[in-house]
Order: sequence, then structure tokens, then C-alpha cells
Amino acid sequence: MKYLVMVQGSQADYDAMNGKASEHSAAWSEKDLQAMFAFMGEINNDLAETGELVDANGLSAPSQTRFVGADKDGKPVITDGPYGETKELLAGYWVLDCASLERVTEIAARVAACPQPEGVPVYPVVIRPIPDGPGIDG
Repeated sequence: MKYLVMVQGSQADYDAMNGKASEHSAAWSEKDLQAMFAFMGEINNDLAETGELVDANGLSAPSQTRFVGADKDGKPVITDGPYGETKELLAGYWVLDCASLERVTEIAARVAACPQPEGVPVYPVVIRPIPDGPGIDG
């Protein structure tokens, strides 16, 4: 079964990774970033070796987000981010093909153990099954 494994972040988190601390997050050092990238690279390499990795990517900062909707007449409404009311957005993801929910949960627990500096927010790792066929599982 395929699963989407997601990590979240806010604009303040991205700013902190660029060395700008805030009341929301401590600043990351270059050493902190290298440790995080090495940790994630090791996970990706391991998942590629087991054949479970379908796709994985980190995403650009929320400030580069664009929301596209429609008004009551069906015309596009386009707005750029970030938004004060938006706390966390998708920061990165893996699409994994795993034998069981237990296996993908083991992987998510490993992702959750990613090294980070003290004083930065901790977000849960989110797992969502990807249905094999049409329809929505309830």
C-alpha cells in the first residue's frame, strides 16, 4: 500500500533555518542544518535500498506559496502567502510503498527523531494512506 508521510513547518521555521530566531523558534546553525540534511539523506538512502521510496521532497518556504481558488462566478482568485492565520503548511513529504501501516509508522517514528536545535517547535509526522483505486475510504 502507498502512504504519504508529511512533515510540517511555518514561515518562522524556515526563517529560523536561515539563522533568524523568533519567539516561535530558535535559530539553526550551519552545523544543525548539516545534521538534519545528513539524517534525512540517510533515511532516503535506506528507503531507496528497501524499495519503499516512491518519491520524496522538501518544499520551499511558505512565503513562496500561492493559493488558487474560485469566486462565486467561477473566476480564479489567486493569493500569495504566507498568511497570519496559517500556522503550519506542508514542509516536505515522502510517498512510500510499504507492506503495512505498522511499517510506515516505524519510518515516521524515525523521521520524527530528526536532530534539531533546542528551542524549535516539534511537529508530528503525518501519515495518510493513498487509496489504490477510485473512491474514498472512510
